[in-house]
Amino acid sequence: MLEIRNLSFQVPDENRKDKEIIRNVSLTVPDGRLVVITGPNGGGKSTLARLIMGIEKPTEGQILLNGEDITGCSVTERAKLGIGFAFQQPVRFKGLQVLDLLRLAAGKQLNVAEACNYLSAVGLCARDYIMREVNSSLSGGELKRIEIATVLAKAPSLSVFDEPEAGIDLWSFRNLIDVFQDMRRKIEDSSILIISHQERILNIADEVIVIREGQVAAQGSREEVLPMLIGTASAIPDCKKGELTEGGEEQ
Repeated sequence: MLEIRNLSFQVPDENRKDKEIIRNVSLTVPDGRLVVITGPNGGGKSTLARLIMGIEKPTEGQILLNGEDITGCSVTERAKLGIGFAFQQPVRFKGLQVLDLLRLAAGKQLNVAEACNYLSAVGLCARDYIMREVNSSLSGGELKRIEIATVLAKAPSLSVFDEPEAGIDLWSFRNLIDVFQDMRRKIEDSSILIISHQERILNIADEVIVIREGQVAAQGSREEVLPMLIGTASAIPDCKKGELTEGGEEQ
């Protein structure tokens, strides 16, 4: 279980004054739950995800994983404690094969058949990808799915996905929904946290949290929160028309 207590994060602005990006945020992501964080662009959602992973350090507050205070832990330490993170823009690794990346994620010497199972789970033909380099020859959608396969291989207690729909084609997005639904069915003592604007991702959430101007603006079950978001211009004012729909960005 993830607990965030009174978390704040500030950065200096162009006038060298402190600009507050996250303001006194408190929330809980229980085990066995799929939670989606949504809200206006620039509202602090991705910053919150980076704080959870340890990429950024909070100005104030605490982050606890399964009751352990991890506020001062590094990215590597958090990964070892069971947090998996998928970036909005996946990282490319020249010279590293997909098989090697999956083995690193799993923390063990997966055989080819085991690695192929993870690729198949995200809709990739394993024989076409298992020996490929994780480099610029892969499209954004391919990289996204490979990255999600690494999260599956790691089997973390908390999986964090930062806007997984960003930059992928419509077919990949639909496949992505199937992957998340399958993960949701299987989680028991783990949890999933997704940063997203997409209606179809919001529709599979157990709980929806709205972050606006660095604060929790709304929180509850999808049945409670979605009516405030779908079709209301004031709920997420910076979202473009169509973001709360089934598709991702087509390439």
